[in-house]
Amino acid sequence: MTIQWYPGHMAKAKRLAIEKLSMVDIVVELIDARIPQSSRNPVIDEIIGSKRRVIAMNKADLADPVATREWVQTFQSQGHAAIAIDAQHQKGIRQLKELIRKEMAPVFEEQAAKGILSKNIRLMILGIPNVGKSTLINRFVGKNQAITGNKPGVTKAQRWLKIDRDFELLDTPGILWPKFEDQTIGMKLAITGAIKDDLLHMDDLALWLLEYLLERQPERLFERYRINAAEIEQMTYPEVLLLMTERMNFGDDFDAFSERMIHDYRKGILGQYTLDEPDGDQATGEVDGK
Repeated sequence: MTIQWYPGHMAKAKRLAIEKLSMVDIVVELIDARIPQSSRNPVIDEIIGSKRRVIAMNKADLADPVATREWVQTFQSQGHAAIAIDAQHQKGIRQLKELIRKEMAPVFEEQAAKGILSKNIRLMILGIPNVGKSTLINRFVGKNQAITGNKPGVTKAQRWLKIDRDFELLDTPGILWPKFEDQTIGMKLAITGAIKDDLLHMDDLALWLLEYLLERQPERLFERYRINAAEIEQMTYPEVLLLMTERMNFGDDFDAFSERMIHDYRKGILGQYTLDEPDGDQATGEVDGK
């Protein structure tokens, strides 16, 4: 399966973001804490350039907390301000605002020395689709001015939103690169929901995720899908997936069970897993058996 997705409005969003960048003081780069490296869009790097930025790792509640702390430290060691947040449950939002203010403090001090007393901060939030940008905007603003949803690409208009007394936010759609040079990155983006499911083969995603989980912490997998290590020891991954399909009363409907398994991962039912490891060794998986 070759994964590729780049709706027309995203190409337009990239052009508009570049045009609007001169209007903002700082950029919040919103990434997925489960895939901190894979969700760092290289197109966004082109857009941001040397502009001040804060990296916000969203959906931290679904990621391995130890790996999340290590990723924050990694980004900080690279010279980036970074923080883990959970926008859905309103965790880390106040700290993110304070981090933005901290990053802007030297600018205001320099302006004050020149007699400029304004401390209004204009910012953009950029990230891949379905990373939680609309939810974060709602948490910032305090009311549903941005349309929210669990489908990638839901926010399509650009506008300014007032946040507190000192923030103005330029709402922009998420951006995803047109083609993945590494299909493993595409697989991780698909599993975490950054690509529309109707463009994917869910059984391929389930097989990749199955191998990943069996190699790391299979206990939750065993408990959830009613299998054990002894009975699958000599099985290929497709055979294990079929066994789980039968045990969960899906008959031989591979596709329907695959959708359930991916849903379970996205909701955290299978546990807290980070698919990008902070030491640079990225998770890999094959989808054609052992």
